[in-house]
Amino acid sequence: MRRAVSGALLFASVLTLAFAAFPDIAAAEFRLCNRTQSRIGVALGYKDGESWSTEGWWNVAANSCETLMRGELMSRFYYLYAVDYDQGGEWAGKAYMCTREKEFTIKGAEDCLARGFDRTGFFEVDTREQKAWTVQLTESSQSKPSQANAPLPPAAPKRP
Repeated sequence: MRRAVSGALLFASVLTLAFAAFPDIAAAEFRLCNRTQSRIGVALGYKDGESWSTEGWWNVAANSCETLMRGELMSRFYYLYAVDYDQGGEWAGKAYMCTREKEFTIKGAEDCLARGFDRTGFFEVDTREQKAWTVQLTESSQSKPSQANAPLPPAAPKRP
């Protein structure tokens, strides 16, 4: 009799958790866990055949997990964007894809604004070609609105 794998997985990094420890026991899927005290909204970007697709929004309660895709992962790279509904801030990156404010499935990542969508920066998730993957979002890994636009401090002077 197989038992459910609950706490036996190891953290791969602050943001990601590989589901590779028990691939034959674990369900193949792409999951996201919200390890904050806030409700968050999540959008997912992925390669769909020859084009890109984005989907959203999954509303994930504080300290809970959601399955974003079921079945074996077909790509190595997936892209996420998340927003903190309660305290502000976001988890974003430099891979720009299309989103909108309401629930969506959008084909193609080009010309977002011209097609009437928002252009949003997603961060890349490297699943290392695993069949299942879980992303952990934490408060320390998000950008607060005031930090996101703050200039970088000047570089320290070089010593001779």
